[in-house]
Amino acid sequence: MFDKVAPRYDLVNDVLSLGQDRHWRAEAVAAVAPRPGQRILDLAAGTGTSSRPFADAGALVVPADLSEGMLTVGKQREPDLPFVNADALALPFADDAFDAVTISFGLRNVEDVEAALAELHRVTRPGGRIVICEFSTPAWKPFRTTYRNYLVRALPKIAGLTASNPVAYDYLAESILAWPDQRTLADLMFEAGWRGVGWKNLSGGIVALHRAHA
Repeated sequence: MFDKVAPRYDLVNDVLSLGQDRHWRAEAVAAVAPRPGQRILDLAAGTGTSSRPFADAGALVVPADLSEGMLTVGKQREPDLPFVNADALALPFADDAFDAVTISFGLRNVEDVEAALAELHRVTRPGGRIVICEFSTPAWKPFRTTYRNYLVRALPKIAGLTASNPVAYDYLAESILAWPDQRTLADLMFEAGWRGVGWKNLSGGIVALHRAHA
């Protein structure tokens, strides 16, 4: 599914989020706070849009994704980045390999969230950090209802006009609605071994930025 949407993936995300995705990704980069020489794993990196700021900051970033289609487009657009084909449930990296790990809008796509969180913990050095940027549950109940209506009714129609594979965006809406809220994800992170778990709501809770340390 992601292979098919790769060429227009970033453009469609920009349209569907009304440009807010740029703000969300910038917040994720700020939370990671990349430094020169820092080793960062950017999981579910897609075409490398989320990885570029880390490289520009001088960090040694590894963009990883399961979709070959995404990686192909990424290598064309960002040829200097070391893209790696990787399964979140069996990462091809040594224990304690990274100073920081991050995943933006990809955790809800894995088959076993707890196993993926445990794998991310395994490859993070003691004291290293994790930053997760993911769709979540709006904090204000009236807005929550409006948002759900947008996901169910408006989003598929807009995707039908802009996306190369609109069916993939039906899945997007379904996966967001089925995703656990902020507290539940924090609990899953703790169970996977992460400590000092906290989160910051973005855009009223449409997106949440979870942070913790190994």
